[in-house]
Amino acid sequence: MASYTSISEAAKEGSQVIIRGWVHRKRESGGIIFLVVRDRTGIIQVAVKKDSVDAASWSAAQQATIESSVIAGGTLNLDKRAPTGYEIKASKMEVVGIAEPFPITEYQSTELLLDKRHLWLRSQRMTAIMRARSYLFRYTRRFLDSQGFYEVTPPLITKAGGETGADMFEVDYFGQKAYLTESSQLYAEAMCFSLEKVYSFVPSYRAEKSRTVKHLAEYWHLEPEMIYYDNSKSMKLQEKLISYLARNLLKEEDMLKAVGVDAERLKKIRPPFKKVSYEKAISLLNEKGSKKQWGDDFGVEDEKLLTQDEEKPMFIYNWPKEIKPFYMPINPKDERTVICSDLQAPAGHGEIIGGSEREWRYDELKKRIAYVEQVKGVKFNMDNYSWWMDLRRYGSVPHAGFGMGMERVIKWLLNLDHIRDAIPFPRMINRMEP
Repeated sequence: MASYTSISEAAKEGSQVIIRGWVHRKRESGGIIFLVVRDRTGIIQVAVKKDSVDAASWSAAQQATIESSVIAGGTLNLDKRAPTGYEIKASKMEVVGIAEPFPITEYQSTELLLDKRHLWLRSQRMTAIMRARSYLFRYTRRFLDSQGFYEVTPPLITKAGGETGADMFEVDYFGQKAYLTESSQLYAEAMCFSLEKVYSFVPSYRAEKSRTVKHLAEYWHLEPEMIYYDNSKSMKLQEKLISYLARNLLKEEDMLKAVGVDAERLKKIRPPFKKVSYEKAISLLNEKGSKKQWGDDFGVEDEKLLTQDEEKPMFIYNWPKEIKPFYMPINPKDERTVICSDLQAPAGHGEIIGGSEREWRYDELKKRIAYVEQVKGVKFNMDNYSWWMDLRRYGSVPHAGFGMGMERVIKWLLNLDHIRDAIPFPRMINRMEP
């Protein structure tokens, strides 16, 4: 059986090589057919000269169309005229699968590229982004494993909705009302009372009717939970995780170049990150021309104003209790607020992590739920939360956790214009195909 070489490896050998890939570009000149062939690692030019190959190989080169799958063998040479400075002088050429006329050409609309997403993923840029995505998933697990965490696998169908269920996808579960999970936090909390430090890394679903560049209806959600952590210790862990991701991504120079990422920007992402109270953030926004009042949440433009001059992510901590979830404990130093933090990415990329201490005392948690019901005018179905309340009745301990939206992190680290390019097949308010 032939031994095949990846294109990135072929560009380092300088000998006889055999590659497999797809035709990225094609041109013909004076009895020579030039094929730029791609695989997952890069591109390389293959020169098929009529009088240097057999008839079958020449015929294959003639028949090959854009995106046809091919196998090519020959001698690797340096050639400054080639796209990457290397060229394979072909001795053998085979077409595995002929491609019909490719429906994507230069300068296509965003909607067409989304309609043809299954084909657009083959582009060099999308290939590089998907490689980065895979690396970041790998680095995330590697970091948490090194910190003594266990990965857990919560259910994605649940009866325990959010505060009202208004931003969740409802499903019929054999005649019962259920939801696609918006967060696996409750289940991760249950697991941390046995394994102590855990994380779930699974999809979450949000039925928000949002059309911003940072919202998806389905996204990958990292959610660690740690016993005996306070919010300060949790923020330090978040700093270490984010800087670890940036540092490791720097090793992938070819991928960063293909996406157009400035490596110098990633080098600056090191702890400590700036930490600003919600109250101070309100003042900063108003200094910059905004008109925010205590109790206001922050929108896209507010996040941009706060972070447009930052080089590293920025924590905003201790938010008003009225706008944060029921599981966050009241801050004893300022009972208007809860003990929590949001991590904002620089340059207006928005919130990438939301975290808090968890209210671990049974009676205090009941008070928090009653308060949220009163302020927001909602009614919890406590039957759906009884198992979770049990965690506070049987040996509860202080604990904390956070949720990180992976696609938002990818969007920021790669400086993408829209979150849709951070995931292979984006699900948004106006799109659920292909």
